[in-house]
This record gives sequence, C-alpha cells and structure tokens, in this order.
Amino acid sequence: MRKFSLGVLLACVAATVIAVLLPASVTQVQAATAAEEGKALAFDRKKGNCLACHMIEGGDLAGNIGPPLLAMQQRFPDRTQLRAQIWDSTVKNPQTMMPPFGRHRILTEDEIDKIVDFLYTL
Repeated sequence: MRKFSLGVLLACVAATVIAVLLPASVTQVQAATAAEEGKALAFDRKKGNCLACHMIEGGDLAGNIGPPLLAMQQRFPDRTQLRAQIWDSTVKNPQTMMPPFGRHRILTEDEIDKIVDFLYTL
C-alpha cells in the first residue's frame, strides 16, 4: 500500500510539473517560430524587403536609406508603436519613403506581427 501511494504521489508531482512547464515551453517555441518566420519575411526581396532600405544583422546587401534596425525594443518599448510604423509610417511622417505595408496590403496582419516579433529579437 505504501509503495502504491508513493507512486501515485510521484505521478501527480510529475503531471503537475509537466502541466506548468509545458505551456511555457510551447509558447517559447511558438514565439521563436514566429520570429523566424518574421525574419524570413523581412529578408524576402519579394515580400517585406526590409533589407532594401535597412541594415539588419545577418542580412546581405543591405540598404542605407532607412535607419539600421538595431536595439528595437529600446527604440520601440511599445510594440504597438513599432507595429503602427510598419503598418503605415506615413501617419508619423507624411514624407517618408517607407511604404505603408499594411495600408497598401503589401503584408498581411499576421505577417506584420511576425516581423515585429523578429524585430524585437534585434
């Protein structure tokens, strides 16, 4: 009887640990995947094409029209501001050369979110 109780107790503890840790690790994997997809979009010359104007670490043939994309969390502590900048940068600067990726439907809502996830890793 004692061995059975100890086994049940250990099983309950293991199940609790898995229940607590697994969702966190799944969320981390999803965030990493979204950031990787965002990087692919940002570097894709036919989609985001961020490298045409911005220097991004790891990117080839970067442009210099826009600012280098560095320390993005410090520059944009509020994710919604960074997202809004990508969605339509003409709101803050009507003379900008940056295309309004969201307003002109160059990128989808989901694609913009993934690029923001990627930029927050820089």
